[in-house]
Amino acid sequence: MSVIPFDQREGHIWFDGRMVPWADAKIHVLSHGLHYGSCVFEGERAYGGEIFKCTEHSQRLRRSAELLDFEVPYSVAEIDAAKKLVLKESGLSDAYLRPVAWRGSEMMGVSAQSNTIHLAIAAWEWPSYFDPETKMKGIRLDLADYRRPDPRTAPSASKAAGLYMICTISKHRAENKGYADALMLDWEDNVAECTGANVFFIQNGVIHTPAADRFLNGITRQTVIDLAKRRGYEVVERRIRPEEMAGFSECFITGSAAEVTPVSEIAQYRFTPAAMTKTLMDDYSAEVRPRAKAA
Repeated sequence: MSVIPFDQREGHIWFDGRMVPWADAKIHVLSHGLHYGSCVFEGERAYGGEIFKCTEHSQRLRRSAELLDFEVPYSVAEIDAAKKLVLKESGLSDAYLRPVAWRGSEMMGVSAQSNTIHLAIAAWEWPSYFDPETKMKGIRLDLADYRRPDPRTAPSASKAAGLYMICTISKHRAENKGYADALMLDWEDNVAECTGANVFFIQNGVIHTPAADRFLNGITRQTVIDLAKRRGYEVVERRIRPEEMAGFSECFITGSAAEVTPVSEIAQYRFTPAAMTKTLMDDYSAEVRPRAKAA
């Protein structure tokens, strides 16, 4: 993967309704979104020139903004069209897309009701979130110190930039100890999610995953649950205590960036990637790739 800083790359970014040179997609240092976290975003992937669950991501972007008390000034259809234009202009077939919306700089203070709402969309090449060789063996996760917040204290159903502050801290701490990522608990010490992905466990042929009412219900998570049910697998969404991990045989995480990634270790708990995880990895790969056109 390129190590060129993101502000020095070539190409174009869709910015407030028009394509601008990558280097010109700038905001002022006194933007409200930078200082007060009034910013929402999406992470999406395109496969073979098609953006997976494009409309669902656009709908969630607008819902996330509404939870932060602002409205993205573009319809779902307009956001979809802008993403497709960005993908086309990028010249990429397989790509990662990042739509981001934020409050501008008209007012600088906690209250900013008159600030302009901006929207930008960029696309770039981003291979597997985790090293492919490591991915097949199962990644190692640490247990994070920070907890996912009580929904009464933060808009946990929004993909809000501010909610990722403790995710960055937790992932850095995990990486500094040799882990790939960290698993976070909720405020009641139940298993919640990783820093940027949802988590699943398998025990005796049954899939268990934390109920997604205390953190973001990922679009990839929903896709994998649907794929599992198509296979006839039982999926149980419930509260999971950390000590239960000792009884699970398989574990995997899901997300637009992570896709479906097996896990071999979470702190002192061990898992062995096996048939069900491999099947769901293959099913997800088949689901996101455009169907081959009939001859």
